Amino acid sequence: MSAESYDLRGLKCPLPVLKTRRRLKEMPSGAELTVETTDPLAGIDIPHLCNEDGHALLLSERTETGHRFVIRKG
Repeated sequence: MSAESYDLRGLKCPLPVLKTRRRLKEMPSGAELTVETTDPLAGIDIPHLCNEDGHALLLSERTETGHRFVIRKG
């Protein structure tokens, strides 16, 4: 199963984490979501969301314009 891509570039805190949480709720358990964001706070907020909601953060990396995360829904 390939990761679904979610482009949240250009959105400011708290929108990236709120939209990521909403998108994950709609997905089946075990599904993967790739999130692209330019919000500098996403580097803190997205890992915190995963920890709080029981999702696995498979990848967290800086990109030229922001961050990329790969999340597996718990």
